[in-house]
Amino acid sequence: MTESMRRSGEYAYEGPDGTYARQHVHSAPANPEWPPPPPHEPAAATVRAPGTAPAHGPARRRGRGPVGLLAAVAIVAAAVGGGTAYAFQELTGKDTVASAGATTTVVPSSKRGDVAAIASAVSPSVVEVRATLSNGSSTGSGVIITSGGEIVTNNHVVSGASSIKVRTSNGTSYTADVVGTDSSKDLALIKLRGASGLTAAALGDSSAVQVGDPVVAIGSPEGLTGTVTSGIVSALDRDVTVSTDENQGQNQGQGGDGRWPFQFGGREFNGDTGSSTTTYKALQTDASLNPGNSGGALIDASGRVIGINSAMYSSSSQASSSSDAGSVGLGFAIPVDTVKSDLAKLRAGSTG
Repeated sequence: MTESMRRSGEYAYEGPDGTYARQHVHSAPANPEWPPPPPHEPAAATVRAPGTAPAHGPARRRGRGPVGLLAAVAIVAAAVGGGTAYAFQELTGKDTVASAGATTTVVPSSKRGDVAAIASAVSPSVVEVRATLSNGSSTGSGVIITSGGEIVTNNHVVSGASSIKVRTSNGTSYTADVVGTDSSKDLALIKLRGASGLTAAALGDSSAVQVGDPVVAIGSPEGLTGTVTSGIVSALDRDVTVSTDENQGQNQGQGGDGRWPFQFGGREFNGDTGSSTTTYKALQTDASLNPGNSGGALIDASGRVIGINSAMYSSSSQASSSSDAGSVGLGFAIPVDTVKSDLAKLRAGSTG
């Protein structure tokens, strides 16, 4: 024991293993024991042999690692419902989002605007729709919205159909049934029989679309499944008028040539729309749309569907053959926000 220790009242005792323990007291104990128990807690909590871990005591606080941080953020995201999947996607860098049992795919941020990447991601979600009618057949497109085979298309594609066949991008064919229709918005919901594990499209936000935004269109013009074209959004809120009379639609182009009559700017295109019509607000695009694109997807730079292609201006609108009715860069699509707001009605089996 040193002189300084004596002056401070601090005593040191040598233990069996050669180590020392110090205790600050006013007088040294007559018969010190090893280890000297402090007056306020058991000796085991203050003295231990070198290289041994304490038997009891507070746990050491661990730093928060990446796994802990991810779990914490995921829990917070769960509290805001639909934001969970998106938050997990952003943290992990994966580009698949689980939503209501469907797998939706978007392009990585590094590939945003890349037409090839968009086509690769979304093409599996776009199908060819063939409807058998009383006077022929109709060919259009559709967009898968659930892995179980719910598909959104145009009402005029399936209106009056006695049977519907759908072919996916990998060539698989299904029989489909009409779940609900809304002629006032030119929308229909059909469901594939016996389908599962399909890739559903990610539905975007058409209210955020701006004129000049790049877009990609995918559909089955002339029966050419999976045809991809690109362009920009040319205008917003265009008034497009289509027929709500299924017989009128069949008579004016659903006999196999795929040209759908509609009105725009006070003019009729692709035939007479008849007296029973409806008008909806549409996105205008210069992406090339041709007969058979109806019901297909209009997609933004991130790979999310922002519209359902529904009408196209043809320079030869009165031509007798669809091959003479090529696109001149004036196409129209029903905004996806309209589709989303109409889904409950369509799923309920509306036939309006």
